[in-house]
Amino acid sequence: MKFAIDRIEENIAILENLETKEKLEVSLNSLPDDIKDGSILIFKNKYILDNNEEEKRRTSIKDKFNRLKKN
Repeated sequence: MKFAIDRIEENIAILENLETKEKLEVSLNSLPDDIKDGSILIFKNKYILDNNEEEKRRTSIKDKFNRLKKN
């Protein structure tokens, strides 16, 4: 399963399941240290950062934004 970090509140991260859009609260102790808002995680018995997917999503968002600015 893939999740996006929606936001971080104190010692809890709010994750969004990218398939179901369901929100999930997870302790920061259960997550990699270098997460931030927008990070993409894969869950395989533990949460793992997916930097490639995160970069693809950020690039896609930037491209969409730039196309909107041109119109």
